[in-house]
Amino acid sequence: MLANAQDPTLETFQNDVWWIVLIKLLGVFVILLLLTLFTINYERKVVARMAVRPGPNQVGPKGWLQSLSDGMKLPFKEEIIPKTADKVVYFIAPVISATVAFTAFSVIPFGPVVSMFGHKTALQLTDVPVSVLVLLACSSMAVYGVVLAGWASGSTYPLLGGLRSSAQMISYEVAMGLSIVAVFMTAGTMSTSQIVAAQAGSDPSTVEILGRNPTPPSWYAVLLLPSFIIYCISAVGETNRAPFDLPEAESELVGGFHTEYSSFKFALFFLAEYINMITVSAFATTLFLGGWRAPWPITIWEDANSGWFPLIWWLGKVLLLLFGFIWLRATLPRMRYDQFMRFGWKVLIPVNLVWILFLAGVRVTNTRVDGNARWLVYLVAAVLVLGIALLWPASKKARVYSIEEQLAARPPGSFPVPPMDLQVPPSPRARRAVAERQPATVGGTNPSPDDTSDKEV
Repeated sequence: MLANAQDPTLETFQNDVWWIVLIKLLGVFVILLLLTLFTINYERKVVARMAVRPGPNQVGPKGWLQSLSDGMKLPFKEEIIPKTADKVVYFIAPVISATVAFTAFSVIPFGPVVSMFGHKTALQLTDVPVSVLVLLACSSMAVYGVVLAGWASGSTYPLLGGLRSSAQMISYEVAMGLSIVAVFMTAGTMSTSQIVAAQAGSDPSTVEILGRNPTPPSWYAVLLLPSFIIYCISAVGETNRAPFDLPEAESELVGGFHTEYSSFKFALFFLAEYINMITVSAFATTLFLGGWRAPWPITIWEDANSGWFPLIWWLGKVLLLLFGFIWLRATLPRMRYDQFMRFGWKVLIPVNLVWILFLAGVRVTNTRVDGNARWLVYLVAAVLVLGIALLWPASKKARVYSIEEQLAARPPGSFPVPPMDLQVPPSPRARRAVAERQPATVGGTNPSPDDTSDKEV
């Protein structure tokens, strides 16, 4: 499985010559631009297919150049700047969002060590011992672009959209950060290249069940399934995508924090949104899906994880996760804002904390307890958790009173209540008798002039 896979180390990036670094920097920039153009059209076509309608099909072969034409058109559109806007901050906000989105991709590994113009280099721009913290810092800085865009526009709706978006991003960034803690604990490092190397395979001697040593799964998406699920939910909330696109709820806030933006500045926000989608998908691939390593059926081939082929496996995993973003948009309705925030703070974060506590207990037990005593500890812990779950006091719901009981409890002198059956009683002052209408003739014959049975009396 690991044949011919040369994993980079931190020393690998220190030996790169300057022009190799520039080539890789240009390569990352080009890959992000091409992936953004592809993802926009990818989303349009997938949503159109799910809605059983034609998608883009006019510009280019089968419409695949539609997003390119849109990207070329936006910078040349008329730019409208509000008079009340803070011109400096109004300009800096989209630049912050786009710059941070590009910077976050600098520590994402694309592949192993390859030969580039006679030099050995890793398919990754750079790596540091705390690369994951670099990604989290970039996602935190993206909040500034959103807040400043809403405030600098000098309008009410962008300000409300910016505050709502920043609260949403900060809330779900906490859950995302906690889901990554389990990866740190398992891999023993914060370096993205080393996390990918840690998912290369597991030593069968590290796990013992009933005297046997089975091989545990190597991908953290299986080994740390709760963390992977929480990360995926948090990533959708972090990127303001449907069904969590509440800052851009058209029925409430027009277009969100970028309502007053147009032309190239709006294109930068649009670019940053899709790059953030690609970044969180690539980050999930690195942390949970083995990074650039090939999945199981392909690993039968000896050279699957060597050379430039891992770039294909990495790209396939990223596109699969991007398809999940699009699938959610075409399937689920938008959530209510209070439900969304309650779900983040009262469900995701507590579940994440309990899972981290459980994982820490398992690791301590595996290192300090031997033999059958380890299973005794697991049994006692399971019984304790089950007992707490059964004895936990259930929240009592308030009694729901019927309409008749609510009306009876009203104090005297209250405002009159309209009829509950939605039928307006006839007025006693306007008496009129309405004759019953006879059914219409089916044959289409004209009624006789003497027939007045369908007229009002």
